[in-house]
Amino acid sequence: MKTSFVLIVIDMQVDFFERVPALAAQRALLVAAINELVADFRRASLPVLWVRQEFAADLSDAFLDMRRHNTAITIAGTNGCEILPELDQRAGDHVIVKKRYSAFFGTGLEDVLAPFSPATLVLAGINTHACIRTTAIDAYQRDYDVILAGECVGSGDREHHEMTLNYLDDHIVRIWSNPDLAARLRDV
Repeated sequence: MKTSFVLIVIDMQVDFFERVPALAAQRALLVAAINELVADFRRASLPVLWVRQEFAADLSDAFLDMRRHNTAITIAGTNGCEILPELDQRAGDHVIVKKRYSAFFGTGLEDVLAPFSPATLVLAGINTHACIRTTAIDAYQRDYDVILAGECVGSGDREHHEMTLNYLDDHIVRIWSNPDLAARLRDV
């Protein structure tokens, strides 16, 4: 099933929004904007993929900094590793579990995308300066056209969020608003 656009929603997980006050403050706005975008993709019969981070309780599969500081977050089998319940995730949606910042690194994302043959990946989620950025760069290096959904990305670090948007914009990604994306999706 060939498609022009695929939406990838990254790390909208309970632990991040319950443990990081700056993200907790953005929760309602991010959820509303992402649900609006998800609805636009569903109306256009376009795929929605969800990416979430998950680690073993002993952190044996966690990245180096987590192991060094014994940072237990998004642990398998806990509510904290689940996607926020207020997001419109559905049973038929693909879910990719990642162990590093990029949604491409060590995951089956490329295999999931292959049947869709998308020209463009639209990214939403958190954290702009880490997981969104590395996924965008990895997508760009795979020759995907990458769009960041402007109202649908956020970070626990506002300064690095803005810095990342400035760095990526018009070089690696294009930043579009939900209304711009909705208009584009109506033409698909």
